[in-house]
Amino acid sequence: MVSFVTVVKNEGIKLVPFLIATGVYFVLWLPTSSPSWVSAFFKCLPIVCLWVFLLSHGINFLRDHSRARKILTGLIFSALGDAFLIKDGQVYFSHGLLMFAIAHILYSFAFGMKPLNLRTGLVIGTISGLCYIIIYHCLSGISTLLVAVYISLIGTMAWRATAGVLQISDLWTWTKLSAGLGAVLFMVSDLTLAVTTFCFPVPHSHAIIMATYYAAQMLIALSAVEYMDADVAKKV
Repeated sequence: MVSFVTVVKNEGIKLVPFLIATGVYFVLWLPTSSPSWVSAFFKCLPIVCLWVFLLSHGINFLRDHSRARKILTGLIFSALGDAFLIKDGQVYFSHGLLMFAIAHILYSFAFGMKPLNLRTGLVIGTISGLCYIIIYHCLSGISTLLVAVYISLIGTMAWRATAGVLQISDLWTWTKLSAGLGAVLFMVSDLTLAVTTFCFPVPHSHAIIMATYYAAQMLIALSAVEYMDADVAKKV
């Protein structure tokens, strides 16, 4: 098992572009009321930096580690989702929802089905159901179905990400914790977005949504390092 300090030394420098891009986004704080290609660029830039983070491990790493490839592809779809959601109104909302839905499917496959941990699945499923109940009365038309499907997908992703963390018989690793915490933050971000979009404005909602979103994506990207270490250990 690779120690936290070792990972910080090895991976921290590779995350500097992401941290800078995230800082620039919050410093500029481009208004969502007047979306543009510039605001879309700076919103997507931190996620693009996470592509670079994974690519910095080398083409051989991505070729040999299918889970890392799935996470990278999920990040690509996430950036597309960000670009669609920068627009005003509901015109591109379904497009953005589809992009993030695909990203969550890819993340779920990346985290795998072992350990299954049905108890964690039941807990996450209950939480997801409660989240849907909270916003259900605010939905109408096709949004009722689309949001239900999306919540099911992000709930599945969170289940697979947290299954290893909450499996008592398994050893905890910082990368398992990274994936689990990232999934939980993603749910917080999306629930805040859904409540603000469909129900009522949440105070400081934009800051909450984006801070938890960027943190979630960074932690999910970092969890790919676990797969590299595990696979290397098998070959030694």
